[in-house]
Amino acid sequence: MSAADTPSSSAKSAVRKAADKSARTRAREFALQAIYQHLVGRNAPVDIDTFTRDLAGFHKADSVHFDALLHGCIAEAAAMDALITPRLDRPLAELSPIEHGVLWIGAYEFQHCLDVPWRVVLNECIELAKSFGGTDGHKYVNGVLHQLASQLRPAEVAASPATRGPSRKPAP
Repeated sequence: MSAADTPSSSAKSAVRKAADKSARTRAREFALQAIYQHLVGRNAPVDIDTFTRDLAGFHKADSVHFDALLHGCIAEAAAMDALITPRLDRPLAELSPIEHGVLWIGAYEFQHCLDVPWRVVLNECIELAKSFGGTDGHKYVNGVLHQLASQLRPAEVAASPATRGPSRKPAP
């Protein structure tokens, strides 16, 4: 085997990363792709669902979470947009469909997936934006969803150690 035949360490890392993805992470990835089809193509949710389930790798995704995200986001599109819009620095129509879809997923999970910690929702959405979105889209998603988390899960955000100020010991 020559050096050209051996996978590079970055290729090995990419394979390992793909293998390490949780079923819910995969569900979010497929849901984003499906939501994109809805936002761009205005395809019917049932058609999108059928098409997405036939994609390679879908069997490794949490299909229940995928269903909740896809059908929940589309059914509650107006409500998701109403939550997101006040936090935007531009009209909603100017968002990329990827950022729009990621924000829907984040808003939906903050409201309906209370078993998922807010930081996990935030981090997963940032990763989605990094993987599928534009160069700095993840920074925008982070800013919007962080504000949304403070509104939708105030007690959980307040209790999070990283969001509190530095701990100070009382003076002796």
